[in-house]
Formats: sequence, C-alpha cells, structure tokens
Amino acid sequence: MGNHVHLLLAAAEAGAISRAMRTIGQSYAQYFNRRHGRTGTLWQGRFKSCLVGDDRYLLTVVRYIELNPVRAGMVDDPAAYPWSSVRVHLGERQEPWVVPHPLFMALGRDTRQRGEVWRRLLLEGIAADDIVAIRRHLSRERALGEARFLEEVEERLGHSVACRPPGRPARKPAEAPSRN
Repeated sequence: MGNHVHLLLAAAEAGAISRAMRTIGQSYAQYFNRRHGRTGTLWQGRFKSCLVGDDRYLLTVVRYIELNPVRAGMVDDPAAYPWSSVRVHLGERQEPWVVPHPLFMALGRDTRQRGEVWRRLLLEGIAADDIVAIRRHLSRERALGEARFLEEVEERLGHSVACRPPGRPARKPAEAPSRN
C-alpha cells in the first residue's frame, strides 16, 4: 500500500512481535535516512495491532489483507499486486517469508487444490460488516474474534479487550417517585 503495510504475524512468545517491529522500524529508518541523506523518524507513530482469534476471523483477515490493493483501486486482480502473499496462497510462487497457517493448509490436500479454494474465497470477497469489524478492532487495537475467544483473552489479561462505543455508558434515567 502507498502509506501503510499489513502484516499477519504469529509469535511463540509474548512480546516477540513488538520487539520485531521495533527492530524493523529502527533498522529501516536508519537505512532509509542514510540512503536519502535525511534524519528523523519515518513513522507517524507506533504500529497498530489486533489480536486475531479463531478460524473464521483468521482466514477473513488474510483475505482482507490480500484484497486491500483491489479495494484501494491499485489493481483489479489481487495477484497483480507485487507486495502480497496472495501468489503464495494461490500456489503461483514460493516465498521464504510466507509460512501458510495450518488453517490455510487445511483448505486442500495439495498446493493446486488450496490455490483453487483460495481463489474462490477471494472472488467471494468479504462481507461489509467484516471489513468494518476488522477496521474498528484494528484502529482501537482490540482483539477480534468470537465471544468465547474474547472471554478467554480477557481472563488471561485481566482486562476488557472488546470494542465498545467511545465514551462513558449512558446513564439509566432515574425512576420517578410514585405518587401513592
């Protein structure tokens, strides 16, 4: 994308993704600044993250990422966008930096079959309410998943991870005193 990057990452230990993003941000900024004779930061701020749970949402988020250049009007076919994992998922190429998730691998018995299933899923697109949910959860950095997953995460972290409307909850009107 012209002004942002989408990554779907999995880590074996807590904090690994934050450390990796910090290293990437620092290393790339130094490289870019040296190459272009400039100083200062490159990024507007810290990266945004969203914990993605359960099968339904994981594959939906992968499709969201791979269809983003199409939604942005950059390409008509997601496979035409050069900075994407989509050609790996379609079975058209291999990249060492793309490790297909076990859920993706379960889509078919071999690369060709998985590619065919994935192409059909991409052609189906994503429901508008799923796009809204992904964007809302990412912008608020909240966990995305079914209620059971959210409950498990809240229990482990000890605080709410659900997306709620901004602001305080509305007060319930006080009951009028009875005139008896």
